[in-house]
Amino acid sequence: MIKVMTIASGSAGNCYRITDGTTSILIECGIPIKDIRSGLGYQLSEISACLISHEHKDHCVAIKDILKLGIDCYMSQGTKEALNLSGHRVHVIKNEVRIGTWRVMPFRTKHDSAEPIGFLLISGKYRLLFATDTTYIPRFHFLSHVMIECNYDPEILKQNNNIPPTTKQRIRKAHFSIVQVKQYLQSIDLRNVRGIWLIHLSNENSHELTFKRTIQEITGKPVYIAPPYS
Repeated sequence: MIKVMTIASGSAGNCYRITDGTTSILIECGIPIKDIRSGLGYQLSEISACLISHEHKDHCVAIKDILKLGIDCYMSQGTKEALNLSGHRVHVIKNEVRIGTWRVMPFRTKHDSAEPIGFLLISGKYRLLFATDTTYIPRFHFLSHVMIECNYDPEILKQNNNIPPTTKQRIRKAHFSIVQVKQYLQSIDLRNVRGIWLIHLSNENSHELTFKRTIQEITGKPVYIAPPYS
């Protein structure tokens, strides 16, 4: 049984825990270590590894603390160089790796960072997709769990006068919108999906209840909104 826990999500910080009941993995560590400890019920010793999608601080601010605790961290070469990391706990992931009972397969995403990646995690019959901070996700089929960025609604963003045009353009070029999420989910086989988690919602440019209802209606699957970090 796969369990997904959101410790933090959104532009203020991201951190998620997944477990198959045997091996627990963190995805992202973008909040202070004290908040990660608290979110995990002070059971950080149960974490086998931490996966990092890219070098922006809301995804990896606690990485040096995580490494000091003896937890292996996996990322792309570009992310490693951008963070200026070294040591035997820092692993560059290019192809499939095994972490306990998980098989972890990285894939390239598109974001305004050095070398962003997403992850396909496989344990037994379960296949979990994790993709955030991107405008492109490869098509994966036979998924059982989907964790996908749903950052903004194009109409809300368009009408938001508090955001300068340059920032709006950056959001459009660096993040997945509700429209893109719909298109992506409609393009893949969802018959085995047990749950969809909408992650990294913008505080200003999204509407969580509308997003949840929209994705439930088009997929017929349970949909969960990752709560924001505050």
